[in-house]
Amino acid sequence: MSYLAAERISTISFPGLGIGEFKVNSVALTLFGRFDIAWYALFITLGIVLAFVYINYRIKEFGWNLDLLLDIGLPTVVFGVIGTRLYYVLTKLDEFHSFYDVIAIWEGGLGIYGGLIAGGITVFVMTRIKKISFMKFADCVCPSLIMAQAIGRWGNFMNGEAFGSETSIFCRMGLCNANTGYATVFVHPTFLYESLWNIIGFILINLFYKHRKYDGQVFHLVFAWYGFGRMFIELLRSDSLYLIPHLEVWYNKISVIVGFLAFVIATTWMTVKLIRIRQGKETAREPINQTEENAK
Repeated sequence: MSYLAAERISTISFPGLGIGEFKVNSVALTLFGRFDIAWYALFITLGIVLAFVYINYRIKEFGWNLDLLLDIGLPTVVFGVIGTRLYYVLTKLDEFHSFYDVIAIWEGGLGIYGGLIAGGITVFVMTRIKKISFMKFADCVCPSLIMAQAIGRWGNFMNGEAFGSETSIFCRMGLCNANTGYATVFVHPTFLYESLWNIIGFILINLFYKHRKYDGQVFHLVFAWYGFGRMFIELLRSDSLYLIPHLEVWYNKISVIVGFLAFVIATTWMTVKLIRIRQGKETAREPINQTEENAK
């Protein structure tokens, strides 16, 4: 049996940036003539690996160790990936006709919010089992999520997907593939917008990191930043998932709704916490060199 992914050839250009047409193939390489390795899978994997590297760097500040990271991180990755796929599948059931269609994540089709929900539940359960603070662990982990998402979006680029509506803006992307009916259209490169937004957020949040006032503030900042950006970027997308099928209006886009809720809830929670700290009703967090006891 061979496992050959559906090859997608896209012709891409960025005329406003002086970049002429070039072709990209969704398949990075084929092993033994039987196994296709998609760029999408490679970028997702790279994002996960770099997330582990980042968390391993941060985790030492809390007095934790690599064993703890692996104990919590490995099941979180597994359930997170399952969650991202289920989120996408459940919102597009009419496009899946077999078990293979459902599991073929290398073909594209992941919903980050499903991963955040499933991964968040897994982390919560595992931190309870390990008897450590969920909020402290969330502060340690969350910046890696937007870094991984920034990297993963380039898998969408290689698939010639996750683009926006037609535009004449200076950074427009010319695209020709099956998704455009093999006609060249000039669209918003929304994959690029989100990647850049997440990179900026990752840098700013890391610069702020040592100034956080309470455990969970970085967690709130990440969700507020991502939700705010994704909400507006999703308005430009032409391939959005909809809450009510066939009602293709902006206020029915799932990622617009969830992004808005993430921004409002995280911002409100953070504001209330900071007000309570200023009023003396809650104590600000200890300096970063005051660490928890190593988890066993």
